[in-house]
Amino acid sequence: MPKTPVKHLSIKAICLAAVTFTTVAVTAGVAWAAYTDNMYPTTYATLPCIDEGSDPVNGAGHCQTDNADLTYYTDSSGTNKLEAVDKAVVVAVLSNVYGPTDLVVSYDSTPVFAGSAETDIVYEESARGMSSTADGITFCNDAVNSLKCDQEYIRIRGGGSYTNGLVCHETGHAVGLTHGDQASPKKSNTDEKLGCMEKPTDADEVLQANNVENINATY
Repeated sequence: MPKTPVKHLSIKAICLAAVTFTTVAVTAGVAWAAYTDNMYPTTYATLPCIDEGSDPVNGAGHCQTDNADLTYYTDSSGTNKLEAVDKAVVVAVLSNVYGPTDLVVSYDSTPVFAGSAETDIVYEESARGMSSTADGITFCNDAVNSLKCDQEYIRIRGGGSYTNGLVCHETGHAVGLTHGDQASPKKSNTDEKLGCMEKPTDADEVLQANNVENINATY
């Protein structure tokens, strides 16, 4: 995928340079008008973006996607294939919720799983790698560096778990959004201003203004 132009470092990015892991090319800080900064990395979410392979441990890591061109694919074969109704939910959320942001969202009908231009997000219907209490998980399969990931997987359980809210939530993690307790300043995980990044997430939640501001300031 084409790389986005490097932007000037903001005050936020300069401050985050003091974090103990090596941060490479933090491209933009979050607008100070935002209710809270819940875009990784934050003061409370500092662990580096890492490859978690095919068996993640409860999606413990955080990453930003590698640039503003966000391609996605819904698994269409094998045991992790999405049912038609679940694929329709993903397409609707990516088009109607993430499409209006500064991300350039497109469906990749011929997904790429290797090299330097991989499909950014792959959605699967599976519970593999998640705890018994979780309905969804997001993890990096190919980290570009300690901040960004070239390809991330989102797994959501079957049986009706593919809701607008949960797809919005896990996609938020894939582009770097965190929960309230990892935002700066910290917020309650159930703060309504976090929209679909609330935890737990209601079935009809969408991005709220704070999440959109964080995404647009980053990408």
